[in-house]
Amino acid sequence: MMQSSLRLDDERLPLLGIAAWSGTGKTTLLESLLPRLRQRDLKVAVIKHAHHAFDVDQPGKDSHRLRQAGATPMLVASRARMAMMMETPDQEDADLATLIECLRPLAPDLVLVEGFKAWPLPKLELHREALGKPLMAWEDPWIRAVASNTELALPRDVETLDLDDIEALTDWIAAWPGRWSRMRTPRPMETQP
Repeated sequence: MMQSSLRLDDERLPLLGIAAWSGTGKTTLLESLLPRLRQRDLKVAVIKHAHHAFDVDQPGKDSHRLRQAGATPMLVASRARMAMMMETPDQEDADLATLIECLRPLAPDLVLVEGFKAWPLPKLELHREALGKPLMAWEDPWIRAVASNTELALPRDVETLDLDDIEALTDWIAAWPGRWSRMRTPRPMETQP
């Protein structure tokens, strides 16, 4: 597991990782879930891990020029949106604890974390047997539920959800903030039968 400065024992901001192998449909599912969660008056933030270099800025724009000149961070804002960009060349990978701190002042009701599957935080695993990838729940004590489109043998204390039932998934995730204080520790590990 990833070692981090992320401490959940006194964390009040409800966090839920969405863990799955590439091609499972994490982003597609989140696209369906987010409007439904918003309809339930939940303010949901998302932290998305990118495995490659990316840039939301455009060369030649003032914000890009200022960031290249050394602004750290560079915050650009308009009436419609804002974006913060910061170079992190000394980091081997993104630090989830730091990203959560960036969101804290915005007071979301829930933070969904896509990617960061090695980090120690409660997770919902998405599993599609057709991909031929192993189930993570047997190896990761932080997985609290598995949403799949097939029946699976799961560890004790791991809930089963139907990956194709968007309303049931919405219900489960909408209830997460109320369960957060009881779910901030890993579950006991057991061996696969």
